[in-house]
Amino acid sequence: MIEIDGSLGEGGGQIVRSALTLSMVTGQPFRIRNIRAGRPRPGLMRQHVAAVNAAAKVAAAETGPVAVGGNELCFVPRRLRGGDYEFAIGSAGSSSLVLQTLLPALLHAGEPSSIRITGGTHNPMAPPVEFLQRAYRPLLERMGAHFAIDLRRHGFYPAGGGMVEARVSPVAAWRPVDLLERGDRKGGYAESVIAGVHHSVLTRELECVRTAMGWTEEQMKPVALPDSHGPGNVLLLTVEHDHVTEVFTAFGEKMLRAEAVAKRAVQEARRYPASGAAVGEYLGDQLMLPMALAGGGSFSVERVSQHARTNADIISLFLPVTFRFEQRERHAVCTVERRA
Repeated sequence: MIEIDGSLGEGGGQIVRSALTLSMVTGQPFRIRNIRAGRPRPGLMRQHVAAVNAAAKVAAAETGPVAVGGNELCFVPRRLRGGDYEFAIGSAGSSSLVLQTLLPALLHAGEPSSIRITGGTHNPMAPPVEFLQRAYRPLLERMGAHFAIDLRRHGFYPAGGGMVEARVSPVAAWRPVDLLERGDRKGGYAESVIAGVHHSVLTRELECVRTAMGWTEEQMKPVALPDSHGPGNVLLLTVEHDHVTEVFTAFGEKMLRAEAVAKRAVQEARRYPASGAAVGEYLGDQLMLPMALAGGGSFSVERVSQHARTNADIISLFLPVTFRFEQRERHAVCTVERRA
């Protein structure tokens, strides 16, 4: 039984998700105490409960009581199984984070899998589905993984009601990759997605992005969903390079002007090329676990967050790997190495 202090380092829900994924893959049981102890609302939240229940089903695991607000979790996997799965978060909790918990494990199952998750697809504290499709999936494909992700319906905070589906094939062999340069710029575009809010929000956001980024009208993509899919608004800036695609996101909020939403996304999109790193902070966090499963690799990243260092500590409890972080002039390099 691997014992984990849930207040370690950054002390967030990533500790729970990484432990679940790696327990399913390796078959090692774990116990976490003090889950999210330093957060304003400590303990498991609804999306964490959904991830635990989903992982328990996929791995035929014993868990003991699992409830919102719970500060301790025991997870004993029995057998990892592919197949067809459907999970409902029951709120605007992130479907993306639940999917990311399951994907690496199902890549190790002995048969193909399909997953359908209903809940939130676009909320401020998690990667949107487009990030998984455009930034995360292509890099895992380079490592040997094969899966597809489809956004069936948007689900905004706080109502939820979204749906994401994935099809996963077992990985034949992981391949370590070194991702130190992003390559030449290939293109970029902006999408303003609205549902149940005034159309002027969409036009103002895109006009601000077009002016600030120097992009053309053809690079502006308005997406007006039916009012029943909202209320909600997300602005997505997708930037494509030879080796990496990044997606920068900002969300509309009550009492927040469309121009302020656009400014947030533009600031992120501008900071990325200035760093010279291959990947942004959030994509770097997401690459750590698959690189550890591949037994090695490296990437340059804008900055190494406390979130990333905590994730490295958790991954190293389950897999014989070491993470090395080296600060350069404008960015950092993370190297994953197999322990002797």
